[in-house]
Amino acid sequence: MEFCKKIALFYIDGFKSMKVGKRLWLIIAIKLFIIFVILKLLFFPNILQTKFSNDKDRANYVIENLTK
Repeated sequence: MEFCKKIALFYIDGFKSMKVGKRLWLIIAIKLFIIFVILKLLFFPNILQTKFSNDKDRANYVIENLTK
């Protein structure tokens, strides 16, 4: 347990003393947000939700397309 605490404190102290690193982590966080949230909404819409009104129809559609 003490070993894990030392590792955590090592990273916390290192992150506090960073100047450029904080900006780089912010850029990384913004990129990940764009990749996983914005692109998912734009390029991967929920087609099953728009085509079918209930879960039974969605399940039948998926089963038919998987077994072809």
